[in-house]
Amino acid sequence: MSLTGILEPGNRHDLRFGLSPDAPDENELSSNSEAAGAFGYVHSYESASRYDGPGLRVVLFTSGCLLRCVYCHNPDTWHLKDGTRVSSQHVIDRLGDFASALRALSGGLTISGGEPMVQLEFTRRIFQGAKRMGLHTAIETSGFLGERADKAYLQAIDLVLLDIKSGNPETYKAVTGRELQPTLRFAERLAAIGKPAWVRFTLVPGVTDDPENVERIARFVAPMKNVEWVEIQPFHQLGSFKWKALGLDYPMASGTAPTPVIVERVRDQFRSAGCRVR
Repeated sequence: MSLTGILEPGNRHDLRFGLSPDAPDENELSSNSEAAGAFGYVHSYESASRYDGPGLRVVLFTSGCLLRCVYCHNPDTWHLKDGTRVSSQHVIDRLGDFASALRALSGGLTISGGEPMVQLEFTRRIFQGAKRMGLHTAIETSGFLGERADKAYLQAIDLVLLDIKSGNPETYKAVTGRELQPTLRFAERLAAIGKPAWVRFTLVPGVTDDPENVERIARFVAPMKNVEWVEIQPFHQLGSFKWKALGLDYPMASGTAPTPVIVERVRDQFRSAGCRVR
């Protein structure tokens, strides 16, 4: 069993690996493991984000993800073994140190990753603890594991930041190694219950920027009244050093950021479909 550690401050660009070498495999983690959420594996946290939901936010980056995005800027969050084993109560207690400031600044807690739903019971406990403090809660997710999230789990979440990485199933599979349909089903479920959502789309030249691919997402999202914003996230190379440090071949080593012209074209596509975009 990995030793229990301390929740580490830092940011999403820090490199962390090999901190819990005997952690379970993220593909095999069950809801009953680690005393049903008493302990989990985390990368780090940021205490002053204005990017991951409304207001000023604490962002907790959990370990474990089943997608293998070719442009991932945090491959050190793929595996539980690369995170620090901490107790959910320790996370809640640390969050309590920031609670009054977060409430005053109309902020709250966002759990990102990795993929938070890999560690469903661990993140459930933390979300519930945040709600007891009166904090706004948000999750950043690919939606691939959305079927794991029961009604009670979603009730503890105020906002879903949903990454729809492609509208074309073949492109989605090429980009992530997984199927698109689970994400679309989760998006439809959120729309049916009226759960507020921001849809995030990573714009990668030569990979996801095809007009037809963008149009598919825009047409899918536009009728959903619960989607408050579509956010375009231009590809960048900030995580390339992590691939090298982890001994991974980086498929996007020669990739470039989209030009302002491409970014505006994509925004116009979403606007034309009826989406609020930024």
